[in-house]
Amino acid sequence: MKVFKFGGASVKDAEGVKNVVAVLEATREQNLVVVISAMGKMTNALEVVVSNFFKDESALEASVSDVYDYHMKILSGLFATTSHPVYGKINVLIKELKGFLKRSKSRNHAFIYDQVVSFGELISTTIVSEYLQDHGIKNIFLDVRSCIHTDANYRDANVNWESTQQAIQEKVGKKGITVTQGFLGSESTNNFTTTLGREGSDYTAAIFAYCLNADSVTIWKDVPGVLNADPRYFSKTTLLNHISYREAIELAFYGASVIHPKTLQPLQRKEIPLFVKSFLEPLNPGTCVGKGVLLNPLISCFILKKNQVLISLSSLDFSFMMENHIGDVFRWLHEFKMKVELIQNSAISFSVCVDNKYDTLEPLLAKLRERFKVKWNEGVTLYTVRHSKPSEIKALTENKQVLLKQESRETVQVVVKE
Repeated sequence: MKVFKFGGASVKDAEGVKNVVAVLEATREQNLVVVISAMGKMTNALEVVVSNFFKDESALEASVSDVYDYHMKILSGLFATTSHPVYGKINVLIKELKGFLKRSKSRNHAFIYDQVVSFGELISTTIVSEYLQDHGIKNIFLDVRSCIHTDANYRDANVNWESTQQAIQEKVGKKGITVTQGFLGSESTNNFTTTLGREGSDYTAAIFAYCLNADSVTIWKDVPGVLNADPRYFSKTTLLNHISYREAIELAFYGASVIHPKTLQPLQRKEIPLFVKSFLEPLNPGTCVGKGVLLNPLISCFILKKNQVLISLSSLDFSFMMENHIGDVFRWLHEFKMKVELIQNSAISFSVCVDNKYDTLEPLLAKLRERFKVKWNEGVTLYTVRHSKPSEIKALTENKQVLLKQESRETVQVVVKE
């Protein structure tokens, strides 16, 4: 048994879905779990639906229509006739989405988010499963919510590993191809849908691999493998042939976008190799994450995170920033769901670079001002460089205002104002 994961970019249109067939035919794998993400930027489109549910009810119907039209265009490029059963299945899902939006009175944003955004994966897997069937690739459609059991921490749910493993082993056959959704789970009390955090489809693939003792996981992307830098921001990049689990976990921790931070640890525990390959060149070796050499080739790796917030604190009464002060800061950072990217402290100051992805900066700052003198910079960029050379850091920060720099043996982090 192996696990394949296809991200949104690989199924963004009809040609992408057709290419999934090409990949399966080229690799000739017979026993697979195929994990599919929402198509293209559909998660973003469904986030607009969520926003309209709370803020602009007059635009709600139109935003749902955008979701429907996007998928109808893909269907028309895949299936010869509108009488194909897949049209009925997609219409049922859209009807379920509309029904939920009409019935729900909840003002819990995270709860509504998970119930709505999940339709992206449910629709994409329905389309892919039906298309594979039509092209001679028999498969079983699996609703992942019947397998991955979580708590009710909506938008970033925690997996109940014991019940999840039991369910997966019961529902997934050791032979044949199973098509299922990434990113989703369900909480145990009411069976409401949960999500595993943004980019959680990689994590889904790792969960299945761990529970099934799979031979490997392959993540199919629009890049040749794991590169030493994001080609959207760096003109020169190099393919990494092999990365150790430890190094890959470090890169993921610091925000490398190719691999989800939670994906690697369950794979490492059972020494299941992870391959990152191009869905355009499926027979190329790509990158292998596994046991062995730290990094091949051993070169600097650059990670860039834009639109961060740098917060600097000092005490109001000139006392030292001791453990009791810092403990309160971390408690509030957790309370306001701030993802901490960098920490630096001295006797009289404490600085933290955070990702304000839940838009909770203002209430956090209000809380911090009760105890501290607070300075902050919004819209800053955080560079993290592994195995860097001094000349590279100098070139990276040229003509930029350096607000904070932190260096350890293997990692340099710099916060700059562009």
